[in-house]
Amino acid sequence: MGGCQMGFSQDLTPKYSNEFLNIGVGARALAMGGAQTAASRDVTAAYWNPAGLMAVTHKYDATLMHAEYFAGIAQYDYLGFTTPIKNESQVAVSLIRFGVDDIPDTRFLYDANGALNYNNIQFFNAADYALLLSYARDISDKWKIGANAKIIHRNVGKFAQAWGFGLDVGGLYVQKRLTAGLMLRDITTTFNAWSHNAELVRDIYADTNNEVPVNSVELTLPRAIASLAYNWNLGGTFSLLTALDLDMTFDGRRNTVIASDLISVDPRIGLELGYKQVAFLRAGASTFQYIKDFQGEQSMNFMPSAGLGVRLNDRFQLDYALSDIGNVSDTPYSHVFSVRVSLKKLEEDFRKFKGWDQ
Repeated sequence: MGGCQMGFSQDLTPKYSNEFLNIGVGARALAMGGAQTAASRDVTAAYWNPAGLMAVTHKYDATLMHAEYFAGIAQYDYLGFTTPIKNESQVAVSLIRFGVDDIPDTRFLYDANGALNYNNIQFFNAADYALLLSYARDISDKWKIGANAKIIHRNVGKFAQAWGFGLDVGGLYVQKRLTAGLMLRDITTTFNAWSHNAELVRDIYADTNNEVPVNSVELTLPRAIASLAYNWNLGGTFSLLTALDLDMTFDGRRNTVIASDLISVDPRIGLELGYKQVAFLRAGASTFQYIKDFQGEQSMNFMPSAGLGVRLNDRFQLDYALSDIGNVSDTPYSHVFSVRVSLKKLEEDFRKFKGWDQ
């Protein structure tokens, strides 16, 4: 039978579906270990918890981030923009791309005569894209809510592609210096509908005794992230923000600090020390895992992160983060850069509700 066959994957709910959406966005956030559900109060809140968009203080707030992973093999980029609607709501749009470019296609390395011809090598890209459309609203001085609609596109050159859709909802409770947050990702179960151009790889899969891929649907199960953030009073010169996120998954036991067949909990910890709200020093820890060595002894490992931030003026801020995968991998450190641009500061009485400890 020619063309692509129709079928369904036996495992529709893999544990690590759409993992590129769990990396995080913004150098500030990544330097703090991704502990942002209650701490993010700028345009990046559209990703971490859209309810935090209500803390944006400018009419136009935009950010651009670039990072390279696995010694520059993978490129990770993010672009976000937000603006208010009247005085009690906010909208945002975010675009995320994680891709590996210029992958060699060696299917035609040998010509019809069996001779090796490197000129026949072609190249393709494998990339994941996500478009987030966000809406946030003030309920009162203390309660803020928000939601994301996600459109996902994944492609592996001409060989396969997927389209998906999902929804997130988030909320914040603000009590002076303490903020509590809850983010529910993929609340309706996010799906990816995969289509494969099987004819391009049929011969290769047959030669290697692999099953020819068929069209399938991949599901991403819901997860919940609970968070606390606290701004400590250190006087007018210094500020200290501490944040804790508890990332909870419900797809079976994972290698996390708290793990069971019902729920697994992965904590994230972040710190941000500020100097006159101009310069910032950040640190974080995430991905706590139990690792066994060759002797069978078990130890706790985690992914450390650190970074710096500089607010050049009321309009421009530069941030940098340095992170790796901890002791569980030899992968080099990753450098993350982002720039934030804020234009037209809002009047102090613009918002209908307050509640933020700015």
